[in-house]
Order: sequence, then C-alpha cells, then structure tokens
Amino acid sequence: MRCLLIEDDLPIAALIREGLREAGHEVEVCHDGPGGLMRITQERWDLIVLDRMLQGGLDGLDILSAMRLRDDHTPVLVLSALSSLDERIRGLRSGGDDYLTKPFSMDELMARIDALARRTTPRAEADTLTAADLTLERRSRKVFRAGRALQLQPREYQLLEYLMRHQGEVVTRKMLLAAVWGYHFDPETNVIDVQMSRLRNKIDEGGATPLIRTVRGVGFTLEDSGIHVAE
Repeated sequence: MRCLLIEDDLPIAALIREGLREAGHEVEVCHDGPGGLMRITQERWDLIVLDRMLQGGLDGLDILSAMRLRDDHTPVLVLSALSSLDERIRGLRSGGDDYLTKPFSMDELMARIDALARRTTPRAEADTLTAADLTLERRSRKVFRAGRALQLQPREYQLLEYLMRHQGEVVTRKMLLAAVWGYHFDPETNVIDVQMSRLRNKIDEGGATPLIRTVRGVGFTLEDSGIHVAE
C-alpha cells in the first residue's frame, strides 16, 4: 500500500516507517499537521497513520474532520497518548477507522494495518466528471467547456472538482474551506468568493450559460443544466 505517516515524534516516526517498509509498503512521512494535510489533499493514499497530537496548530482530529468533509474515505489509523475511553470514542467518531494508544508494539500496529487493508475495498470514482457541456478529467486535471480547454489555477480546479462531485447539492462555505484549503479560516473571510468569481469568469467565458449558483447565506451549488445566477 501507499501509506502516509503523520507523526511529529521523530524516533517513533522512524520506527513506524521502517516497519511499514519492511512489510513491503511505500511510506511517506510528515512531521506536522499542516504539512500532512497538504499531502492528503494533493495526493491519493491507501492508508494514513495519523498522530492525534501534532505540531503546527493543526491536530489529528482537525485533519480527520477536514478529510471526511471533503468525502475522503482513505482508511486512517489514529495513534495517541490519550488513552481514556472518551478520547478513543472521540477519535473514532471524528472519522478514524482504528485507534491505537501509545506506547504500542510494532506487531500490534502492523496487525491493525493488515486488518484495515483486508476490510477496506477501493472506492470506484469516475475519472471524468461532467455537467452540461463542462468536462473535468481527474487524471490529467484538465477541464473543458464545450470542447474548449480552460486554464485553471490549482485552487480553482479544486473548487470546481468539489462542486462537480457534489452536483445538485448545496455546499457550504465551511465545507469548501475544509475540502479545498484543508484547514479552518474565519467563516467571514471572502477568500471563497474571490476564487469563485475567478472560476466563474473562466467557465462562463464567451457568454456560456452559467452553471454555478449562489445560495444566499448558505453556499453554492452546481447544476447540470443552464441556470441564471442571482447574486
């Protein structure tokens, strides 16, 4: 499996990395919350081993919440020195698939990883998303409107992909912040509106029928037929 390990204790991280590699897994390591979440949002993983308490102002539960809000169902094994029943329940309810307390044995860690691998079935996701004459190719990260290639910046692409994956649904600003930026901004920030305006200008260029609608006071929705945008 391709595994991401997010652990700020360097000796523990080295031990886990070696164990995973000896078991035949590919392993990448991050030592802080923001860096780990960036890798999660930008790449695909088969398994994530996630420390509960991290440096950088973003802890394991923040990362879990952001992942699940963006429909990322990658299996996550949470590691934590917090061993109380309440903390274990909190970790699982936040989106963890398993919770292992420190200190732990490598044999138990590997057994739990093997168990997650056995019970996890790959989720089939379409490589191409469409809405009316708008097409997004996920493998190549290319977007076309009526056959015309659009040049989107990374944030614009991520916004559009999230909207297209949730076609017909109203997505809130909080959902978009977690899915695209990966951590929590002030909900009153206008960063989403600025990026959304730029995205609309590009996909509606040349008088194309608008597909993204603002739901006042809530968020946005993308529909697969032409709509009139009321700001």
